[in-house]
Amino acid sequence: MSTANEPLELEVHRTRLLSQVVPVTPQRIAVAGGFTALHGAVLARDVASAHPLPLWDNSAMDGYAVRSADVAAAPVTLDVIGEVPAGSGWDPVLGPGQCVKIMTGAPIPSDADAVVRIEDTSAAVEGWDVKTVQVNVQVSAGRNIRRSGEDKKAGEPMAYAGEELTAARLSALAAAGSSTLEVRAMPKVAVLITGAELRTPGLPLSRGQVPETNSLLMAGLLAESGIQAATVVHCVDDIEAVREQLAILGATHDAVLSTGGVGPGAYDVMRQALESEPEVQAVRVKIRPGQPQCAGRLAAGAMVFALPGNPVSAAVSFELFVRPCLRSMQGHREVLRPTLRAVAAVGWRAAAGRVQVIPVVFEHGAQLRCAPAVQAQSISHSVGGFGAAQGYALVPAGITQVNPGDEVEVLRMVP
Repeated sequence: MSTANEPLELEVHRTRLLSQVVPVTPQRIAVAGGFTALHGAVLARDVASAHPLPLWDNSAMDGYAVRSADVAAAPVTLDVIGEVPAGSGWDPVLGPGQCVKIMTGAPIPSDADAVVRIEDTSAAVEGWDVKTVQVNVQVSAGRNIRRSGEDKKAGEPMAYAGEELTAARLSALAAAGSSTLEVRAMPKVAVLITGAELRTPGLPLSRGQVPETNSLLMAGLLAESGIQAATVVHCVDDIEAVREQLAILGATHDAVLSTGGVGPGAYDVMRQALESEPEVQAVRVKIRPGQPQCAGRLAAGAMVFALPGNPVSAAVSFELFVRPCLRSMQGHREVLRPTLRAVAAVGWRAAAGRVQVIPVVFEHGAQLRCAPAVQAQSISHSVGGFGAAQGYALVPAGITQVNPGDEVEVLRMVP
């Protein structure tokens, strides 16, 4: 493991990590019955429409398919020779003065060139059958008809590589005739937890011990990013034991996340365990919280992200570095979360010389306002306040004070 002597800019560290990402191998999955595997996956190849949308000229209304010339002198009475429901393949021949009842989405008969809404007619009914209908309005050719290909023409692009398969996009591709899709699934991620002071939540605590919550935090942040943690491992604070786990997890996963043990101290086992990894770098990043980072590619194959142990520091590190790399592994076109502008509802001290990433809550009104969810001078360990956070304010390194009414850049996590 190499060590950077000078603190790195946030973007420099993130760019280096992104350059080490290897995308997940694409796979082809059948659309029929493939919702579980496809939803949330990312397209690995552009997709074009296999046929026009709509497939046929079809009715936009429940009503009557007519020849527009026959209703030019409306009101007129027409003979009803049948009914075309949605899904019907019947193409009736219409003579002068004839029409058919038609349902929304049903193919337009070849001899018809317009549809009269049922609301614009008066039908003479014998039992369940409509024999004649009075059309009360004139309709021009093409009225209430959806033309074949007016949405998408055959061969027209439908979706592009790097786009996520949402419910709407997946249904659109199925409608456009896609039978299989080439996608990148979610990366397989392991969470490795170390720390002699950590105990299972709910167990009695002795002096110096704290509940272990980072496994919940990491698994939750992964889930909120659309990825389920494949493995969660707790490991004793022993360098060789940690190296053994890294070798196992690194060979069977795409990424390994850990929290704690990355500082310069004698008991920081994660940093020491990673010292033998040539493509992993220990750095200090110009951010607060989350300055110490150890990350890179393990010899076993997976990317490793050894994050600080304080929960807020770990969460900030995940957002700034881990999430973009995981999205890059999956082939997303956009790997960074979009930012918004908000107005500071209160003032707080910034972190001179470092980017301050402070958890905030939002106030809704005429403009989006934000206020710190934690004390600005004790961000990294303020777990209680962090629980209410809805996003992060990103305060540039050159700013020492945020004043009420100042506009700040924010990453918004929840509504």
